Amino acid sequence: MTKENVLEALKSVTYPGFTKDIVTFGFVKDININGKSIDLLIDITSSADEVKAQIRDDITKELKKLGFDTINIEIKAPKPPRQMSNSVTGKNIAPHVKSFIMVSSGKGGVGKSTTSVNLAVAMAMQGKKVGLLDADIYGPNIPRMMGIAEQKPEIQGNKVLPLRAYGVEVMSMGSLMEEGQSLIWRGAMIMKAIEQFLRDILWSELDVLVIDMPPGTGDAQLTLAQSVPVTAGITVTTPQEVSLDDSRRSLDMFKKLHIPTAGIVENMSGFICPECGTESDIFGMGTTEAVAKEYNIDVIAKIPIEPAIRVGGDSGMPIVYHKPDSETAKRYQEAANRLLNFIDKVIEEGRASNQAIQPTTPPGVSACSL
Repeated sequence: MTKENVLEALKSVTYPGFTKDIVTFGFVKDININGKSIDLLIDITSSADEVKAQIRDDITKELKKLGFDTINIEIKAPKPPRQMSNSVTGKNIAPHVKSFIMVSSGKGGVGKSTTSVNLAVAMAMQGKKVGLLDADIYGPNIPRMMGIAEQKPEIQGNKVLPLRAYGVEVMSMGSLMEEGQSLIWRGAMIMKAIEQFLRDILWSELDVLVIDMPPGTGDAQLTLAQSVPVTAGITVTTPQEVSLDDSRRSLDMFKKLHIPTAGIVENMSGFICPECGTESDIFGMGTTEAVAKEYNIDVIAKIPIEPAIRVGGDSGMPIVYHKPDSETAKRYQEAANRLLNFIDKVIEEGRASNQAIQPTTPPGVSACSL
């Protein structure tokens, strides 16, 4: 019995929730064989107990077929960081995605989808592998904004390949249904759709998945937070007090779901005249500062009203890509930089937290012996 035999056998062990096996994912880190005894080190990306248990059971079955009598399996998995969602279960149904960004708003019509599109494209322009998931089931506008409204995704086996635009992988309910078709769904169907968007779409090994959420604080938000460890939350608002009241509910949701809040994007913050370039305060620019201070977070961008934003959204030409020298594009780029720095900080704090709470194993005792 050789390591090659063992690796070939382990190709039959599928990672829970996926079609790929643990060898293809690169989770098998070490194999030591001594006669009919074997020691394995498996390093996975999920800390969910049910995932570890299933992998351990499946490995044991395959190795017993090879004739091993003693099978010792050590499974390394990240501890769920205290700052992130899923702090209790550690569930992650999309382990090939490094970071998840929830873009939320307390109410509709504040420019949430426009923000999601331009932040995703801005991060892709900086060399990041980015995905954009349109989870706004009832109002999926992302395909039009990304210029792919006429395209339909390919099916590969029982999975769906995301579309691509501006260096970003994109998936939306709007790409799966006929134009103008309405969805009259109850909450349970919305929850199932969110899970399938994460599990059944063939996303690449992404650095970031930007998720454009429906307005409010309902089933979709809760399902996402219970399905993946959301790395950062962003609230999009406008300067009016009515919008800010709803934004507080969105920020309170992040707090209750243990989602680190990257900050607020103040949309429609002033108006830039296309003729003279003068910026005018018409909606109470800067009113989000008090809310940010209340929740001890930052206003990561103040995006003005600029006709080119509307034109870009309607024509599938994001302003951050097609007019990179505009004032609005520069502010989106700055917001993307701040967001990426925040993600790095959250991940680093999570690692430090994991190391601080790692249990110790007495010398000579296997942590996961069977």
